[in-house]
Order: sequence, then C-alpha cells, then structure tokens
Amino acid sequence: MRVVGCPRPGGPEALILERRPLPRPGPREVLVRVRAAGVNRPDVSQRRGGYPPPKGVTDIPGLEIAGEVVALGLEAERWRIGDRVTALVPGGGYAEYCPVDWSNALPVPNGLSFIEAAALPETFFTVWTNVFDRGRLAAGEVLLVHGGTSGIGTAAIMLGTAFGARVIATAGSPEKCKACRDLGADLAIDYHKSDFVEVVKEATGGHGADVILDMVGGSYVERNWQAAAVEGRILQIANLGGAASQLDFTRLMVKRLTHTGSTLRPRDVAFKAAIARALEEKVWPLIEAGTIRPVIHKTFPLTDACAAHGLMETSTHIGKIMLEVG
Repeated sequence: MRVVGCPRPGGPEALILERRPLPRPGPREVLVRVRAAGVNRPDVSQRRGGYPPPKGVTDIPGLEIAGEVVALGLEAERWRIGDRVTALVPGGGYAEYCPVDWSNALPVPNGLSFIEAAALPETFFTVWTNVFDRGRLAAGEVLLVHGGTSGIGTAAIMLGTAFGARVIATAGSPEKCKACRDLGADLAIDYHKSDFVEVVKEATGGHGADVILDMVGGSYVERNWQAAAVEGRILQIANLGGAASQLDFTRLMVKRLTHTGSTLRPRDVAFKAAIARALEEKVWPLIEAGTIRPVIHKTFPLTDACAAHGLMETSTHIGKIMLEVG
C-alpha cells in the first residue's frame, strides 16, 4: 500500500511517499480502506521530531480517518465488511489502509462525505473529553475558545453553542472573527487588536468565562486566570506559545480555579471508546440533523501531504485541512 512516511525529522518536505506491506488487523481490530484522513497539529509536531508515536504504534502519521471496513479481526464486534466508518487512531492515517480498534470507530453520519467524516474524530473527541467531561460545561455558562478557527476551535464553538453555552472565541484577523461568529460564537475577539481579558470581563458584566479551552499556553496561562470566572475551569490541550515564565498562584487560589490538561493520543482504547459512545449518542444526531457540520478549509491528495503541512504551518486556514486518499 501507499503511505506517507517521515524517515527523519524536518520541514514539510520530510514527508515522502512510500510503499509498505498491507497491515493485518489484530484480534480486536478492523482494517479500513482509507478514503480520507485529517491533518492535525500533532502530525506536524511528530514530523518535526517533537511528538513521537506511543510505544508499539506505527510511525506513519495521521490520527483520524474515514473509509470502508475491508477485514475483521476474530474478536472485532459490531462492524461488517463494507461498513462506512470514521475512526480515531493513534497513528497510521496517512495510508491507503489502516487498522482500527473496533471500539474506536463510529459510523459515518448520514449525509456526510468521507472527507467530512474524517474531519470529526481528532477534534470532536478532544473537545468532548475536555470541555464537557473534564470542564463540565453546562448550558448558560460562558465558554472561551482560543484559536477559534482551528479545527479544535471550530468544533468547540459549534458544540458549545449546540449545548446552550454562551461562546466567546479569539482569532487573529477580522475574517477569522467573522468565521467564528458565523459558526455560532456570540462574540469574537481579534487578539491583535484587543486584550481578550478586558473584552471577556466587559462582555460578561465582570463574571468572566466559566470554561476556557486553550492551546496557546505561555503568556496566556495567567491571562486565562484573569479572564476566568470564580470556580472557572481551564482546559490546556497544547502549549503552542511555550512555557509560562512566571506565575502568581494567588489568583488561582482566590478564584478557586481548576487548571487541568490532557493529551488524547496516549490514552487506552477503552477510554477513547467511552468518548466514541458519548459522541454517537449526543453529537451524531446533531450532525445528521445539520445542526453541526465540520468546517473543511482545503483538501489535498495523499501524495501532496507536504503541501498540507505547509499550509497548516502558515496558520491561515479556517477549519480542517484534509487528505483525500482515494
């Protein structure tokens, strides 16, 4: 089969097309003929050498796929040959075939293409487990989403809005702010022009944000504490802005804040299976009803994965960058 590998760390040009043996599904796995795969920031980090795959996981990048089931392991449940599925995988998505633990796959929602379906797992699993499970977002609360036009950000805006939260998003241009509002954000803040702490405080009458989803870190850590409501919950899912140089924990204590973080890729299949079932029960009906639709910025052929990574590194995209595998 054709795959995109990365034999040594480097820029987008380090991604090369290779031929590798067709994988066989393990006892609990199904083998999926991949039709589309998502491109995500962790893929970029892996390509640069900063985010190696977990032990025992293939070195082929790619954390989310959609396609048809073509083979079944002896202990695989639910799925049959020919079923259309989308799945979260710990690696191996940039390939024509990918094995998946059967419990980490979901049916392609009615009305969605393979490209749209492959745009769901990494972002929706991440948002659900952080914002709703760990962050306990409730209807009527204020959700602050940083990086509102990223794949994670667009999913968080749509899900927060669908479940009755008041959503505020930050983004880096007037065009991106408009895109956030079009997705349902009540307010979008251009962080180049305004201080999000002041705007959030003013917009909420001094209350602040009950839940904050942050992928920036760095200087945003203490500013998030300033923008948070009393007993607010801050969910750290990345650290693109680097380490925070100095922190005053007084605000954390006085406001009784919870600042927690997580990574999804290393978690076991049972943990991810629980998220899959929650999404299928609570989110898939919203997708099939048209309330939520993944935002696709651009699609590249698998053979042009380097260009897809190059686009992601510009941070000019709004929504997901996808690979069409065939």
